[in-house]
Amino acid sequence: MLRKLAMVVVILALIGAAAFWLITMPATVSADALGSYTPDLDNGKTMFYAGGCPACHATPNQEDKTKLGGGLSLKSPFGTFYPPNISPDRNDGIGGWSEADFLTAMWKGTSPDGRHYYPAFPYTSYQRMRLEDVRDLFAYLKTLPAVQGKVRDHDLPLYLKFRPMLGGWKFLFLDGEQFKPDTSKSAPWNRGAYLVNGPGHCAECHSPRNPLGGIVESQRFAGGPILETGDMPDGDSVGGLMAAVVGNTSKLSAQDRAAIALYLKSLPPVEGPKRP
Repeated sequence: MLRKLAMVVVILALIGAAAFWLITMPATVSADALGSYTPDLDNGKTMFYAGGCPACHATPNQEDKTKLGGGLSLKSPFGTFYPPNISPDRNDGIGGWSEADFLTAMWKGTSPDGRHYYPAFPYTSYQRMRLEDVRDLFAYLKTLPAVQGKVRDHDLPLYLKFRPMLGGWKFLFLDGEQFKPDTSKSAPWNRGAYLVNGPGHCAECHSPRNPLGGIVESQRFAGGPILETGDMPDGDSVGGLMAAVVGNTSKLSAQDRAAIALYLKSLPPVEGPKRP
């Protein structure tokens, strides 16, 4: 009887291990899925500013926000994150990445060496982006100055350093769905919805989160607590009409800004979390 019970335990353990391996296995985008493409650098520049890339990845304390050496300190309830170098430098940045590597990072939250990225990198929103927009963004990033220097490791508690566990987080919060236009709405409304929920990742900062760090969907856009430095999770800063956000959105076209406003003003009122 004990032998049979032990065998059942071993079988269940093996099944559990196999399920854990499948669930936590980093997903990738195959290069075979990409056809030939001529990138639109102007659109890539739009995605660059819509996505807030310089707010998070620009080297701190320097004026040129296209020098994406990373290193900004982002404090959160889970620890301190340091956005990496995403300049075209081949050794320290993403200059050696393929298009498939970049798409995998943006859509799947997986690094070129097969590790899970922490969701401080808002791939839960970037997964909504259209293929063409991601490819255009990658092409535009390659035109920017190469910056040498790697960023220090994240400062996290020991239990969060086991990255395979992030596969479980993705299983819960990364659905792999791209943006789907609402055919009952106008083209400007859908453009605004796309920019807000995709590259703009507005909900990542402006929504409360559950204990696992996932957005509370019933309170999406209802506001979230700022960090102790005044920096939001994507690196933008609070104060003075959100100066860093304005710095990015000011680079967008008037039509895109109007589309964002149209979409946000159409959202139903939602009571936000209690202020601390």
